Amino acid sequence: MRIHITGASGSGTSTLAAALAHTLGGRQIDADDFYWLPTTPPFQAKRDPAERLALLMAEVESCSRPIVSGSIVGWGADIEDAFDLIVFLYLDAAVRVQRLRDREMHALGHADPAFLAWAAQYDEGPPVGRSLAKHRAWLAARRCPVLELHGDLSVAERVAAVSQAKGGC
Repeated sequence: MRIHITGASGSGTSTLAAALAHTLGGRQIDADDFYWLPTTPPFQAKRDPAERLALLMAEVESCSRPIVSGSIVGWGADIEDAFDLIVFLYLDAAVRVQRLRDREMHALGHADPAFLAWAAQYDEGPPVGRSLAKHRAWLAARRCPVLELHGDLSVAERVAAVSQAKGGC
């Protein structure tokens, strides 16, 4: 089974993907690892769209239970329709931004104010990148079932909900 977990930055997509990979014996694959070129500091240079698609497709096809986290909106139908289940995580902006601030402080020793401001605009729609409206439109066009999980649920609660939904696929 191929699972894709998406939502706003800080909603918990990577955390849920790691937990599901552990629980289901799958492999966690983070879309950001293909979208961004490796740089120091990270997230400074984008990979060519055709290259990132080819690399992600190869990774997904190389394993029997891929669990892809992050946003792949606009990457192309080959990957966007390659899943048996999509999980959409929604979390209030204040909780997401605090998670992002904490994550950035832990990983980098500082939090980029511009990134946090961009992430805080998800519900209303920033000029570039992810937004709730873009995700909703994208989800509506998918061929597989979509499970929406709202609120600050525990990882265990999210894993249980996905496991239950997965049983119906």
